Amino acid sequence: MERKLFSPINFQGVTLKNRIVMSPMCMYSCEPEDGTVQDFHITHYESRAVGQVGLIMLEATAVQPEGRISTKDLGIWSDDHMEGLKKVSDRIHAHGAKSSIQLAHAGRKANLPNDILAPSPIAFNDNYKTPNAMSSEQIKATIQAFKDAARRSKQAGFDIIEIHAAHGYLINQFLSPLSNKRTDMYGGPKENRYRLLSEIIEAIKTVWNGPIFVRISADEYHECGNQQDDFIYYAEQLKKQGIALIDCSTGGVVPATIQPYPGYQVPKAEVLKKQVAIPTGAVGLITSGIQAEEILQNKRADLIFLGRELLRNPYWAKQAADKLQFDLSAPKPYERGWL
Repeated sequence: MERKLFSPINFQGVTLKNRIVMSPMCMYSCEPEDGTVQDFHITHYESRAVGQVGLIMLEATAVQPEGRISTKDLGIWSDDHMEGLKKVSDRIHAHGAKSSIQLAHAGRKANLPNDILAPSPIAFNDNYKTPNAMSSEQIKATIQAFKDAARRSKQAGFDIIEIHAAHGYLINQFLSPLSNKRTDMYGGPKENRYRLLSEIIEAIKTVWNGPIFVRISADEYHECGNQQDDFIYYAEQLKKQGIALIDCSTGGVVPATIQPYPGYQVPKAEVLKKQVAIPTGAVGLITSGIQAEEILQNKRADLIFLGRELLRNPYWAKQAADKLQFDLSAPKPYERGWL
């Protein structure tokens, strides 16, 4: 029987050897606080590539210094970041995996000493600063920053870009009526709230010809937030703009009580995949190969994004293959242990 989890898949000319993705997870490990790659990052990402993950996606990487979630985030706002990022991408490629980078701006969820920016001057909660509402000039500068980051991503050798439009960060803040109270062309109806993401995508496409993924929060856990019909609309627009896959997470735009359970976000990926006919990625408490295989075999999603499981076990792919009785080829130095 075919094991879908270990079957290849192609996105606009980029072929992944399997459907296992290392989900972007902030490491907060840039000790110099200048956004540069450290030895830790190379070890962290390369080890998952050795473990036979098909696509390694770097953590949220800030396109502007004021867009960092913390002062210890990775950055891609300067050519000074290029050397380290290329090293990471090269080491991922050395083990047969593809490399990706998540381009991000934290908006009002930036925990920084300086002023922070958002669509509207509304703090996330009492523990966060009140942001400044972005001017039209600042919006244009941010779009340019995403474009510049895409150019650097290409030069660093990444295969896929993911735009971070989830978890209550800047683009998500523009998409949501809970955080976007603007009265200009970027606020009001969902068509306007989508405008920033649309313009970022179009800007990136002028310098990047590879696959683009977009991560969204497909449930805001609030009755006044975006609802399923809104997410279907956004997915339809992303499809029209040539987005290769929607990475379906949930939450983060406003404080909310979330009660996770195994696979709790998978139905969001399934709805968009089936109703919009666009590839999706499933994420969220997917812990076993059997669970991942069910999602893929039942065509609920196209890729499996793993977070905490890969923090616990860089060799999760081997564990999953054993459970699925699939003969996964071992990295040559490890063949004695993988028999």
